[in-house]
Amino acid sequence: MKIVFLDAKSIGEDIDLSGYEKLGEVVKYDFSTPQEASERVRDADVLVLNKVPVNEETIGKAHKLKLVCVTATGTNNLDKEYLDSRNIAWRNVAGYSTESVAQHTFAMLFYLLEHLPYYDEYVKSEKYVEDRMFTHFDRKFSEICGMTWGIIGMGAIGRRVAELAKLFGCKILYYSTTGKNNQPGYQRVSFSELLEQSDIVSVHAPLTAETENLMDEAAFSRMKKSAIFLNLGRGPIVSEEALAVALESGEIRAAGLDVLCAEPMSRENPLKRIKDSDRLLITPHIAWASLEARTRLMEIILGQIREFFAVE
Repeated sequence: MKIVFLDAKSIGEDIDLSGYEKLGEVVKYDFSTPQEASERVRDADVLVLNKVPVNEETIGKAHKLKLVCVTATGTNNLDKEYLDSRNIAWRNVAGYSTESVAQHTFAMLFYLLEHLPYYDEYVKSEKYVEDRMFTHFDRKFSEICGMTWGIIGMGAIGRRVAELAKLFGCKILYYSTTGKNNQPGYQRVSFSELLEQSDIVSVHAPLTAETENLMDEAAFSRMKKSAIFLNLGRGPIVSEEALAVALESGEIRAAGLDVLCAEPMSRENPLKRIKDSDRLLITPHIAWASLEARTRLMEIILGQIREFFAVE
């Protein structure tokens, strides 16, 4: 069989893909535009991709194609009706990055909560050299033990964050974006209650009609001025202009984002206005991307291909 990777760089260059080569010919492209993909898939049996759209335009010439594997959980780039009409199977992967995203959630929180950018700069600028005090108290921080942590989206990642936050002594509240999610052991509240009561609010929800623009100007206005907001779900869940204004006006204490409405970051993104790392931390969609998570992801996809073609 011929396996074509259309955007291999999206999984990194440090992952061992030798297992795929045992199945047949492997062709890897760093990135592919829809136009490039149309030519590159002509004689492929299997496509492995992340963001490349899969539709009649991109795979119309792929007459041998039998399976499309998405190196992610989301499948909004697949035209499933067209795939069904061609009898082409598709697979995605869920659960591979739960630990990685949960870990990154806490990394972002502690960076902001304990004013680590400020204290790092304080020492590196040599203000601490021969200071009169052995401790510098300029920016106060609190323990998260006893704080209320509100979680938007109580799926696998949200539940893992809740488990870890509970170990730190947090009270856990959650809001079900579908209205159907009931998690024993945790208190489900309305959206307004979660915003008003939480010291920390983290988003771990998918992008749906219910969650798009959920965190708007009205939502940030309901939060505590001392609250920290974290988005590790999807960028369009947050109105970036509303968040920028909330940070600039002191409506909330700080925010950490691993996802944006446009990725890579748009030149027009209003959050570019905020240069204070003590108030805003943005990471380039890396929460999912620990070495272990990416390795796990590609091992699962390799297993999916083997299973589909009944290869031992």
